[in-house]
Amino acid sequence: MTRPPAPLTLELIALPKEVPLLRRTVHAYLGRPCADVQLCVSEMLGNVIRHVGEGTPVVVRVSGGAGGRVRVEITDSGARALPVLVRAGGDEYGRGLALLDAVSLRWGVRQEEGRKTVWCDLGGA
Repeated sequence: MTRPPAPLTLELIALPKEVPLLRRTVHAYLGRPCADVQLCVSEMLGNVIRHVGEGTPVVVRVSGGAGGRVRVEITDSGARALPVLVRAGGDEYGRGLALLDAVSLRWGVRQEEGRKTVWCDLGGA
């Protein structure tokens, strides 16, 4: 049985230009097609940019597990800006978490002192 690679941990600043770089880095880390994982990291980082603020420092963690499962976590300082799954309306808000909810096995938020971590688990990505 092959051991999963060591988790990928990136510290970056939440800026729109980082989204495509993060997608490429995740693909290189996993070494296989991973559209759902790339979608999730894009939406999660985009939510930090929109709801916590552009320029917010974040820590992105991606870890591969048994059976092709992948966990994605993004930690930021916006402990009060909690994501909430809402029905997407006519505007662009609400679609990111709906996509995350649709493609992941499960997702959630872990609150800690002065920060939060949004995470999702994906299967066979």
